[in-house]
Amino acid sequence: MSLFPADITSMAENIIRNFTAAGLMVSTAESCTGGLIAGALTEISGSSAVVDRGFVTYTNVAKMQMLGVHEETLAHFGAVSEETARQMVHGALFRSRAHLAVAVTGIAGPGGGSPEKPVGLVHLAAKSRSGKLVHRKMLYGDIGRTDVRLATIRTALQMLIEIV
Repeated sequence: MSLFPADITSMAENIIRNFTAAGLMVSTAESCTGGLIAGALTEISGSSAVVDRGFVTYTNVAKMQMLGVHEETLAHFGAVSEETARQMVHGALFRSRAHLAVAVTGIAGPGGGSPEKPVGLVHLAAKSRSGKLVHRKMLYGDIGRTDVRLATIRTALQMLIEIV
């Protein structure tokens, strides 16, 4: 029995199977999901062939120290921004042995939102060593902390599939 809903488990199984066959490794950089994307992938047997490492960078200091996010980026745009997600994914990719990386930063709620950055706002970025970069700004809405996090995992896994 998986810790995750069936659709997430199925996506993770497909990623592990297909990326293993292609010889691809993945790294994750997670804020609002707290390691759940890496958790969904490592729930699958054989995932050690694919998952190189995961960075859980919940604080701004962790984002700077572990991923190389610039202090100026955080000060000017905030932790929940396209710019921060892009720097997080770059750090996750180039501070690992991975071929692909995904990064997420957002506001899962129930508090912490504002009119400019409401609960349910998540910025995601996926990047490959070939230079391909995809960003998504998701507005999941104030659907509850767990559902925001699960929706983010689904989007992140889909982006890993697309970036290949």
